[in-house]
Amino acid sequence: MKKVSLAIAGVTGAVGQKFLQVLEERNFPIDDLYLFASARSAGKEICFRGKKYIVEELKDDSFDRGIDFALFGLEEGTMTGRFAPLAAAAGCVVIDNSSFFRMKDGVPLVVPEVNPETIREHKGIIANPNCSTIQVVVALKPLFDAYGVKRVVYSSYQAVSGAGKAGRDDLERGLKGLPPEVFAHPIAGNCIPQIDSFNENGYTGEELKMINETRKILRAPDLPVTATCVRVPVVDGHCVSVNVELEKPFEIGDVIKLFESAPGVVVQNDDVNKSYPMPISAAGKDEVFIGRIRRDFSVENGLNLWVVADNTRKGAATNAVQIAEWMIENI
Repeated sequence: MKKVSLAIAGVTGAVGQKFLQVLEERNFPIDDLYLFASARSAGKEICFRGKKYIVEELKDDSFDRGIDFALFGLEEGTMTGRFAPLAAAAGCVVIDNSSFFRMKDGVPLVVPEVNPETIREHKGIIANPNCSTIQVVVALKPLFDAYGVKRVVYSSYQAVSGAGKAGRDDLERGLKGLPPEVFAHPIAGNCIPQIDSFNENGYTGEELKMINETRKILRAPDLPVTATCVRVPVVDGHCVSVNVELEKPFEIGDVIKLFESAPGVVVQNDDVNKSYPMPISAAGKDEVFIGRIRRDFSVENGLNLWVVADNTRKGAATNAVQIAEWMIENI
């Protein structure tokens, strides 16, 4: 794999720090590394692979130095909207983790195990999907190709780290008996059926992301999809109960074999030994774990799945790094 020049925008944030960790663990081939953040973080030292790097303030001309890839982990969408086009105009391929570009026409929304061919359609910017969407489309894609998908129902149970460091801090406060500062209600010992703000139709922003992003990634704009997203008192690891109505009949054994051969998937489906995916066992891993695979007898060709992944890795940093890896190997 050839070496490249790479930048991280928002390196001092939670996603930026996870970018560094994943890049090091996967031995990503970096020749030159540039680290950018806000003015208040400029000047900080960060160690990567035994070398110290100075964080620079992110400016309009930051990418005017022949950078091949930029991983964007900026917390403010307005900052992404400002700096990503500037980086792309400078010849840099931006892989953005925010929601800013996800549903924009002409911007590929990519999960490498699902739709890597769309990477070639990029015009300088590639979008990383929502964390919960990434893991469910990895599970849906084999079914979509083999049987066709008629309808999807998502029920998600999402970790506090999905709200960043502030979400983790709110859980810690709650465990100490202190009031919440981020979530609308205490999260310790509780489940909150709201992630993001409510839309006029009663759905939250997170639910609409799962619905719309699934359709875009699978190139199925009319696919019936619905979702309910719940915040739970778990630090890392999103869980999603996926109910799928398939177009064609299936056998459970064939579905299990399909998942066992699917890229990026680990099947944990041993009921006898109580082996099934859980956040505690998915933590720190890059795969999507699928279990509780069983027929839904209430509808023709119905299937139930339990899908778990580390939301800060496969749901964010790892997926972005995998996109860059795919480009180095294939373009």
